[in-house]
Amino acid sequence: MTTATPRFTTPGRRYTDQPEPRFERANNEGARGSRRFLGDPAQRARGLGWFSLGLGLAQLAAPRRMSRLIGVPDDDASRNAMFAIGLREIASGVGILAGERPVAPVWSRVGGDVIDLALLGRAMSSHRAEKNRLVAATAAVVGVTLLDWLTGKELSQDGESARSGTGRRASTGKEIEVRRAITIWAPPEQVYGFWRNFENLPRFMQHLESVRRLDDRRSHWKAKAPAGTSVEWDAEMVEDRPNELISWRTLDDADIPNRGTVRFVPAREGGTEVLVELRYQSPAGRLGSLVAKLFGEEPDIQVGSDLRRLKQVLDLGEVVHSDATVHGRPHPARPPETPIDVSRQSEGITQGASR
Repeated sequence: MTTATPRFTTPGRRYTDQPEPRFERANNEGARGSRRFLGDPAQRARGLGWFSLGLGLAQLAAPRRMSRLIGVPDDDASRNAMFAIGLREIASGVGILAGERPVAPVWSRVGGDVIDLALLGRAMSSHRAEKNRLVAATAAVVGVTLLDWLTGKELSQDGESARSGTGRRASTGKEIEVRRAITIWAPPEQVYGFWRNFENLPRFMQHLESVRRLDDRRSHWKAKAPAGTSVEWDAEMVEDRPNELISWRTLDDADIPNRGTVRFVPAREGGTEVLVELRYQSPAGRLGSLVAKLFGEEPDIQVGSDLRRLKQVLDLGEVVHSDATVHGRPHPARPPETPIDVSRQSEGITQGASR
């Protein structure tokens, strides 16, 4: 298969033989920002679905009270309108919760929001209406409309990306994002050089069994997984800026698709601030993430622990072992009866760091 010639940029390298993931494209900065602050659109849609059900049930159970709450006249016309809106909300909620990517039901909420705004605008002309409450209700509906519209737009974009083969790979799992940082008392070139030799990574990444270099761009990774299993994948570098940044992504046949970036920023007080951003597909969505957390495999905790071990290797020359590390099983919180020599366990790390 013919591949494009890599393009080199200054000060680093960026490989372009495969399309960039959607989250890296400049024309999607707005979508990235909304996902960062509002979370995954599919999960957000489920929240809107439950909101629709709750609101619809309240409107059916107490239409007159809901009319008074938003400031419209408490009469038969308002009651009938509130009852109809409640039925629509329940239908939208059921439609959203029944689908994995409920694009159409979310857009139906947008249409319903527009109708609600029109009804509220009409109620403003009534001399019997409570204007302050109507203004507050209108502002609330405008906010919900924007959220519904944004969620519908992102769900539609995800569907188009999956059909065209661009963007993030379609998966039944949820994409999870991890961000961690730590300051290491070593210059950026030393920290970058240590990380750039990927075969060093298992020395401080506790759950990583091995990394094998395939060529200048690709490497094969093997990691431990919950319940004594393991996962493997091939990864390639997307961008390499010496002493500044390394970006990677997995290839299409990865057990757990993931991509990320590690940045090496000179710290103001000296040393290097290492910033890691990781995105991965949980194989079983929220349930898989919960099970992983129960087994101590939650990536957010895992990455934080790995960075602390990296700091120990580069600052101290070795990973500091606790009594728990030596025993490897539950034990009383007291010194062992027989002293245990841990020098052999850290000998390889110390020798490697001193080279």
